Amino acid sequence: MYGIFGAYTRWAVVFLIIFVLFFLLVPGYYGGAAGAGDP
Repeated sequence: MYGIFGAYTRWAVVFLIIFVLFFLLVPGYYGGAAGAGDP
């Protein structure tokens, strides 16, 4: 029963995890695509 912050905290954690994964995976994906010769 956290009131208004209860729902916002849950969504904040979800978006934070998605943002971190996106921020870490995208540079690695494009880096691998750019360096196709590298494993």
